[in-house]
Amino acid sequence: MRKIDIYAHILPRKYFDRMAELAKDKGAIKRWLTIPVLYDLDARLKMMEGFPEYQQILTLSNPPIELIAGPDESPALARLANEEMAKIRDAHPDKFPAFVASLPMNNPAACLEEMDYAINVLGARGIQVFTNVNGRPLDEPDFWPIFDAAVNTHDVPVWMHPARGANMTDYASEKKSKFEIWWTFGWPYETSAAMTRMVFSGFFDRLPNLRVITHHMGAMIPFFDGRVGPGLDQFGSRTSDEDYEGLLKSMAKRPIDYFRMFYADTALAGGRSGIRCGLDFFGAKQVVFASDCPFDPEGGPMFIRTIPEAIDSLNLPEDEREGIYFRNALRLLKMPCC
Repeated sequence: MRKIDIYAHILPRKYFDRMAELAKDKGAIKRWLTIPVLYDLDARLKMMEGFPEYQQILTLSNPPIELIAGPDESPALARLANEEMAKIRDAHPDKFPAFVASLPMNNPAACLEEMDYAINVLGARGIQVFTNVNGRPLDEPDFWPIFDAAVNTHDVPVWMHPARGANMTDYASEKKSKFEIWWTFGWPYETSAAMTRMVFSGFFDRLPNLRVITHHMGAMIPFFDGRVGPGLDQFGSRTSDEDYEGLLKSMAKRPIDYFRMFYADTALAGGRSGIRCGLDFFGAKQVVFASDCPFDPEGGPMFIRTIPEAIDSLNLPEDEREGIYFRNALRLLKMPCC
């Protein structure tokens, strides 16, 4: 069956080299240096030969552009990333039918200019944002025009990737997160927090056609559907210094119904139970196939192999499998079937 991997990461070589020059902390890109498929296009194409009818929608890999470059340099870095991904798409459309635009989020005005260029000129099919902008939440007013433009100007979906490092501590008494807790559990929390900020800040009321693809199957939300559902039906009862109960009454839907408006991908490292949980929560029409390539122990092919094994083990109806593997992606990206 055709498979469209909607969250496959890449660092085009020219972008990778420039990013390495700008990175003040080389530790921030330590892992990236050891995964050739991430920046070596020939290595990626060779790997993909083992997966017939498999295609990738290219998204720029971590770290966020705004973490590497200041607001004066980030627009040029985003432009380089987008132009290089467009070149890869144009050279290999059978393998990479589309790419997602990267933005210099620490320069919101430049984001709007880059969206116009990347989408209207280069043909990007969406934009990627991270769950925070150097520690700033996405529901700050400065970032609203970006989401508004994605929906009302360009009508493209938004890919949302977690961003959290060891500098975000697990305990107030410590200076860093230990044992990579910041990644294992911090990323799902970070994504869930960003989703919650969007819900209660009224993103879906103001932009009912907003399409946000949450990485890693909606993070914590599906598993904690009871806390998100009956728990948040009591929103405000635990808070005395803000009128959250008034906010709840003003919302057109239950909080849990807003959370179901997000899309989710299957990038759960091959975990079967998590995929089942996410499908139960979001429904098959809101789930898209993704591998998180090349961030697996084999440096690229493992999750492309094991995630479909997990999906197929669920014995889903054929129309749901087709939807997850490619039809939902085609609909989201407004791409022709054939």
